[in-house]
Amino acid sequence: MSLEGKVAVVTGASRGAGRGIALALGEAGATVYVTGRSTRASPTRPDLAGTTVEDTAAQVCKRGGVGIAVQVDHTQDPQVAALFGRVREEQGRIDILVNNAWGGYENYHPQSFDAPFWEQPVERFDRMLLAGVRSSFVAGQHAARMMIKQGRGLIVNTTLNVGVNDWNLDQHGLLVVPYEVSKTAINRMAFSMAHNLRTYNVAAVALAPDWMRTEEVMHNYPPKPEEYRLTESTQLIGRAVVALATDPNLMSKTGRLLRTRDLALEYGFTDIDGRQPE
Repeated sequence: MSLEGKVAVVTGASRGAGRGIALALGEAGATVYVTGRSTRASPTRPDLAGTTVEDTAAQVCKRGGVGIAVQVDHTQDPQVAALFGRVREEQGRIDILVNNAWGGYENYHPQSFDAPFWEQPVERFDRMLLAGVRSSFVAGQHAARMMIKQGRGLIVNTTLNVGVNDWNLDQHGLLVVPYEVSKTAINRMAFSMAHNLRTYNVAAVALAPDWMRTEEVMHNYPPKPEEYRLTESTQLIGRAVVALATDPNLMSKTGRLLRTRDLALEYGFTDIDGRQPE
């Protein structure tokens, strides 16, 4: 499970799933470029202490990897280009890209978030498409150009476990139209990227966690004691990325929508509490 000598970029890694992924990659020995908008000098969430790119990078180093913090707004193409230019100049390679930047929860309000589509603010849909679907596409372009020359690499798009197989109006629960449309687009994008990249031995997958105990969740919506067994830490998805990146048969999974819990069973890794999710 060692990733020593490997270079990764994790977008949206100041907190949440991105932070958990960066920590797991660092624990495996990787050099990790930790990107996001939140810095110690200019935190985007001052109410959530310790959730900046510098904080995550420092934790990556403590775990045995090399953490490099880079402030990037992934809706700004010049900043994204500068990031990958820096990776190319400093490392000469990129082995793993994790597209996790996501602006869909900004100005989150439970009542409006769950509202039917005709009551949804259009700007929420715009944020999900811009700082979610489009940002993954642009970062993927830059990484793919480097990976193709190397003849190997892995692009992971974090997502939601939703797709055409779930389209049953009689059985499906909550449907938040902007959210599900953008996540379904991310899933399809991973499939299409994989099709383009397959001949170059570069894999692209969509990776879906379940109910994660993110900083936001634990701060505002903590699970009840009896619900805890249904949740997973943000590092479980990180361990899933490590397992994929070290799998010699990775190309057999390219183009697929994968769940962290399924991969935990397949590869045999556990969450930070030693348990495999139900």
